[in-house]
Amino acid sequence: MADADDAAEFARETEPYRRELFAHCYRMLGSVFDAEDLVQETYLRAWRHYDGFEGRSSVRTWLHQIATNGCLTALAKRRDADRRVLPSGLGPPEDTGTAALEPDPRQRWLQPVPDALVTPESGDPASVVAAREGVRLALVASLQHLPAKQRAVLVLRDVLAFPATEVADMLQTSTASVKSSLQRARATLKEQAPTPDHTAEPTAPQARAVLAKYIKAFENADADALTRLLLQDASIEAPPIRAWFQGVEHCIPVLRDHVLGDPGLWRMVPVAGGANGQPAAVGYLRDEEGGYQPYGVIVLDVVGDHVRRIVSFGDPRLVAVFERCGGV
Repeated sequence: MADADDAAEFARETEPYRRELFAHCYRMLGSVFDAEDLVQETYLRAWRHYDGFEGRSSVRTWLHQIATNGCLTALAKRRDADRRVLPSGLGPPEDTGTAALEPDPRQRWLQPVPDALVTPESGDPASVVAAREGVRLALVASLQHLPAKQRAVLVLRDVLAFPATEVADMLQTSTASVKSSLQRARATLKEQAPTPDHTAEPTAPQARAVLAKYIKAFENADADALTRLLLQDASIEAPPIRAWFQGVEHCIPVLRDHVLGDPGLWRMVPVAGGANGQPAAVGYLRDEEGGYQPYGVIVLDVVGDHVRRIVSFGDPRLVAVFERCGGV
């Protein structure tokens, strides 16, 4: 049947780009759930219009055009206050003694992504490293501060390496406008993340060792071990809690007095491939009956033998995403 042949051809032509499209939508939207919905919508739209695709651009360009415009439409429905951020993107760190450690459900929070969903299936080491660098938390968080069109231009040009002329065609604008938007986006991004990201690869032996020490310290409620593990200027943030902290002298009292509890309260499982190109673990909290319930995902910035930053995403829904990917 012709329809079956068309469907097979469509799948053969478009499926190789699914992970790249998912990563693109994730960078644009900052949410693993929104990105999944947008990719599904992209493929539905592409299938509906596949018989009209004339090959004037590559299939890759055509799919990214559909996905990008879908992201821009979704972002246009949000207010600036609804952008997905981390607590550190909303203001300075808090003083330990005065901070309110209550969730802020009104804020849209950035979500982590399993590396398994965004790394190429080819296994080429250079491609895997590039894919991980393109979804680092610092980068994705910074992207959310850009206007939507600038965000699209920067990702399409600097991350996906599309030529300026193709980006202009995708966004139905001029090449000059693309170049101007890219210049402004790069300047803003430099202000948001002025220092290079030296976070260790999640599969590097040293990074795995640091993650193992972190998990052991947390499960044993060992504040002293965490003190030795954190850099002096380390930071912790835990969306949906708005307050965040920087410096061991502030981080450790918060962890010791409000988070660690008794030994055995926490159970953590390493994420095999990492999250956002960084070492990560899925966390579970012991309930009153002694069972463990999903808490969320913890992502570390590891520098050498120490942790520079802890981002603890307290959203139980994320646990199912990471378990589904087979990395836990």
